[in-house]
Amino acid sequence: MDASPRVRRPASRFWLVIGVTLIATGCGRTASPPPNPAAAEGNYKLEGTLNASGSRHTIAVGDGRYASTLDLTGSLLLEGPARPGIGFQGEAVGLTDTLTGFQGRAVWTDENGDQLFSEIKGQNTAKGESVSGKFVGGTGRYRGAAGHYEFEWEYVLESEDGTVQGRGIGLTGRLRIEPEPPTPAPRKERP
Repeated sequence: MDASPRVRRPASRFWLVIGVTLIATGCGRTASPPPNPAAAEGNYKLEGTLNASGSRHTIAVGDGRYASTLDLTGSLLLEGPARPGIGFQGEAVGLTDTLTGFQGRAVWTDENGDQLFSEIKGQNTAKGESVSGKFVGGTGRYRGAAGHYEFEWEYVLESEDGTVQGRGIGLTGRLRIEPEPPTPAPRKERP
């Protein structure tokens, strides 16, 4: 064993500082996706799926015709870079009639509690036909929302006690959020 003191070389300290700097600047930084100009302007492309469950109450209204009320809750997952968010909690209520089709209202709530409101309609949803929605406003960041969406509805479970589960496949559409006009400053009265 050598008893002489160790002398540090300046070159090894230089490489140590360079290595620590590279590690510190490289960690914690990820490549951010390029900004989406359409989303920045309040235009979003919708693509995704939804799942819902709830209850249905059906009554006969004559000659093989039936009417049902639906009360559903579920989740909506969106994909793609031009979406307004990843997911929403969904609620829908409606009335379906074997002759006239389906009409209802839906509310989508995001993780911040902001909501999108829509009117929904379709033909005979029991046969998996297309359902379409029209945005009619919202709260928070969705105030002034307009646009449309559609999907194919499929029942997954229909029990005799009225419990239903289903899914919306191939949801597509557009969401446009119109910026609110600026509030004019109050006028000062002259003395």
